[in-house]
Amino acid sequence: MYNLKQDYDKYTEEDFLVWKLLYQRQKVLLQNMASKEFFNGLDEMNFSDDKIADFNYVNEVLAKTTGWQIEVVPGLIPDKDFFELLADKKFPSSTWLRKLETLDYLEEPDMFHDCFAHMPLLTEQFFVDYLQALSKIALKYIDDALAIELIGRIYWFTVEFGLIKEKEGMRIYGAGILSSSGESIFCLSDKANRQRFDVKEILEKHYYKDHFQDRYYVIHSYKELFDAIPEIENMIAKAVTKIPHEKNIYATPLDFNL
Repeated sequence: MYNLKQDYDKYTEEDFLVWKLLYQRQKVLLQNMASKEFFNGLDEMNFSDDKIADFNYVNEVLAKTTGWQIEVVPGLIPDKDFFELLADKKFPSSTWLRKLETLDYLEEPDMFHDCFAHMPLLTEQFFVDYLQALSKIALKYIDDALAIELIGRIYWFTVEFGLIKEKEGMRIYGAGILSSSGESIFCLSDKANRQRFDVKEILEKHYYKDHFQDRYYVIHSYKELFDAIPEIENMIAKAVTKIPHEKNIYATPLDFNL
């Protein structure tokens, strides 16, 4: 689609240092905090602190596990392009790394977020099946602003900020948390509001990007996400036919009991 490639030889000493600092910090922090499937994927990718992720190797791993691939993109891309790639089993990733002075916060996700936080779970079959199915729903309604907003809410509270209850305890799988040291600690603390995964509740409420989440939704397996696809599709269809589109969907809670 974009016909871009990772130019590994162009990474600078600062790039390698940034990757090393971020990788070491998050890898140590996330012990006993992240999903076991995340760590399994991290091992399969052969990521390490002294080597920036190589997309050629990542694609070899994905080809053998779930059949997905990494598609290099320049940065944030239009919704249609984003969902078309996911529907085609291609995960979009940038190849640029943040600078040392912006180590802790970026408005736009960089390569570390895409690689460290997203790619390991691309080896989990139910997770990628969910990602692909959700994207196909989005493409069906790509010109409907309300539907895309609602898909965004589901994506936000699962792919980016989801938690999973495993045998060993509560664990993180959302990429937005996995790449944030502060939110990794907060979301598992007594201060966090954790609720059972509920499609209707997620769709009815907006999310915010400028502070820690005011709630996190907990699944019990990645199959649970995939099994929720029919409910998500039915509720999106109901929303676009019954909820007035002139309603301020960013400020007003939506009512799916209409």
